[in-house]
Amino acid sequence: MPHGPAHRTGATELIIVDSSGAPLAHADVVVEQTRHAFVFGNIGFDFIDLANGDATDDDGSAALADRWTDVFNTATLPYYWGRFEAERGAPDTHRLLTTARWFRDRGVAVKGHPLVWHTVQPDWLLGLPLDEVEQLLRARIRREVSDAAGVIDTWDAINEVVIMPVFDNGANAITPLARARGRIAMIRTAFEEARGANPSATLLLNDFDLSSAYECLIEGVLEAGVAIDAIGLQTHMHQGYWGEETMLAMVDRFARYGLPLHLTETSLVSGDLMPAGVVDLNDHVVASWPSTPEGEERQADEVERHYRSLVGHPAVEAITYWGITDRDAWLGAPIGLVRADGSPKPAYEALRRLVRDEWWLPRTNLRTDGHGRVRVEGFHGDYRVEVGATSATFTVTADPGTARVVV
Repeated sequence: MPHGPAHRTGATELIIVDSSGAPLAHADVVVEQTRHAFVFGNIGFDFIDLANGDATDDDGSAALADRWTDVFNTATLPYYWGRFEAERGAPDTHRLLTTARWFRDRGVAVKGHPLVWHTVQPDWLLGLPLDEVEQLLRARIRREVSDAAGVIDTWDAINEVVIMPVFDNGANAITPLARARGRIAMIRTAFEEARGANPSATLLLNDFDLSSAYECLIEGVLEAGVAIDAIGLQTHMHQGYWGEETMLAMVDRFARYGLPLHLTETSLVSGDLMPAGVVDLNDHVVASWPSTPEGEERQADEVERHYRSLVGHPAVEAITYWGITDRDAWLGAPIGLVRADGSPKPAYEALRRLVRDEWWLPRTNLRTDGHGRVRVEGFHGDYRVEVGATSATFTVTADPGTARVVV
């Protein structure tokens, strides 16, 4: 069995039969993994122009997309209301759904981020009565989720609610609504409207505040009967890697709710670190923030340690890294796994080795026994089996039951 955490691997017994149903004894078969069940995510913001045919031939986006899809299996797309519908009644639905389908055609699942947030809000909401803001917000949630159903089925339903009612860094219409209605009511609105629009969607509560305030909010939401599918935890580490001990202690605190944990936004710097005294990362503004050779070696080590420790935790279901490239990275920070010129950093190579080598079953030649049976051991996920020119797909899960594949 491939080397990795025991709870991430399993075994499936295939029974290979011919068209008449007779077992194929001592037959040569080829098995290979095609997808991880674990969510290795990254943002897909860089590929909207490429997916919509607006990228130039020399901007490097096609090559960057190849690097992206060689490691990641889930893309987060930007549904920030203020940019998505900067002009009232003119949402950017076509471009975002075209991008989502472009990813899906490449075997990549898609997540929307976020449905409700107090930041990046449309200016045309300002000055409207709270009841009207609420109705517009509800309609926006229903529209986005229903329009994308079947293409985007995972959403950050609401983002950073701990700070939402007291946010004071710029005027927006959502903070006054949250102050008037309350945090739990805002969360209920987001989840109930999204659930009504797509009952099969996976909906997350997401926050950067990982203090006891977030724990108290989660407890209140669960006690109020709001159905949360997963807890989102942001871990932007511009001031330095927190370390395995701190990270896993934090994960343990949120794992006690019995819900899957998604590390929704994670980043590590490959240059000088942001000063520790900065409270709001957005306050750190520099003219240039370059990647450095020393920083890149540090980032590679930290990325590998970060992923090993979190994939090793049974409550963690997803890790989304916040950016493939330094080009246009958040805060201008060198947090990408690829440099602005398109060349991969050591961190990219380190993560790729984990995802596609150490935690992956490559094309493997096997042989059935006298009863047409063959045992496949590997990481939970999707696989393909080939017998001659015929192939079929199957899944390796934690379920020890037997899968039968007719070839």
